[in-house]
Amino acid sequence: MALEAASQSVSVKVAPAYPVVIGAGVLSRAAEFISERRVAIISNDTVFDLYGQALVASLEAANKQVVVLRVADSEKSKSLPVFASLLSECALAGLDRGSAVVALGGGVIGDLAGFVAASYMRGIAFYQLPTTLLAMVDASVGGKTGVNLPEGKNLVGAFKQPRAVLMDVLSLRSLPETLFKQGAVELFKHGLLADASILDDMTATPLSTQSDSARLTDLITRSVQVKADIVAQDETEQGVRAFLNLGHNTAHALEAVSNNQLSHGEAVTYGLYFSSRLSAHRNYQDYSALVKRFFDWVKPSPLPTRDFSQLESFLKRDKKNMDGVARFVLLKALGEPVLVDDVSSAELERAWQDVLALA
Repeated sequence: MALEAASQSVSVKVAPAYPVVIGAGVLSRAAEFISERRVAIISNDTVFDLYGQALVASLEAANKQVVVLRVADSEKSKSLPVFASLLSECALAGLDRGSAVVALGGGVIGDLAGFVAASYMRGIAFYQLPTTLLAMVDASVGGKTGVNLPEGKNLVGAFKQPRAVLMDVLSLRSLPETLFKQGAVELFKHGLLADASILDDMTATPLSTQSDSARLTDLITRSVQVKADIVAQDETEQGVRAFLNLGHNTAHALEAVSNNQLSHGEAVTYGLYFSSRLSAHRNYQDYSALVKRFFDWVKPSPLPTRDFSQLESFLKRDKKNMDGVARFVLLKALGEPVLVDDVSSAELERAWQDVLALA
């Protein structure tokens, strides 16, 4: 997948082929990539107040009809009732099969808006405009969309590839540092999976919302390239795409236990350490000290539970399980992931005790 140079940005090609454009000022160029005349922007109040009016103005300047649909700025918006309400609003706004849905926001907005686009009139065009680091390097690329159920995270959804993903690194400047750090967890994960140079760059000089735009563009590009390469091999997660779930089944269980009070980035930070300890206990490479340094930088919120049985009950319902068997991504070595389905309860509890000692 070749990288294409563009004015103040780069473009990563993802299979199925669509551009992921990364750089400073990309949002102001949105109309260059959105060909549909009628557009529904799905966002939340926080993000729309920052970037929405400028996006609407740029689209309307290109003679597009724009309707804005807002939801609450909360993980709770990723639900079937909110999803159904948005579908009704699309119908009332007169969207047809030639219309497009544009997701402006973080991962919650991207997942929710993508599922709306996948479902409305059996599928209309969809564009991702992520405004958080977590969404840029993870949720916005690869076509996974969906909502949560009380029984677990992301249990309802569809694969819906966007026509383009537009990442404006300038939008990261408005993030609180805590949210920025939580988003960096996916950069770190991609470094563990396939590109150690990402880890080197992240540890050489600490990242922040005020980091140089060129540095952020470069790091995000390399991270997205890791995900793009994996997605190109396995679009619907029948094989190697499962490697991207490193740390995520534990993370999703922690989010469910906390009723989504623990953020996704914080939960994955715990999940990566949990996986590193599972790997070490299996006599794979022990990279847990590296993960602990990252953990100490992020400083995630306290664990929502210390009860292993409560965690395990959600692990058993994870959507990545097969025939009731929990599957974990571990690393035999940095850059060498492996999918295992024979992890015992005793192994899980031992790794959990390591997490408790860390936290």
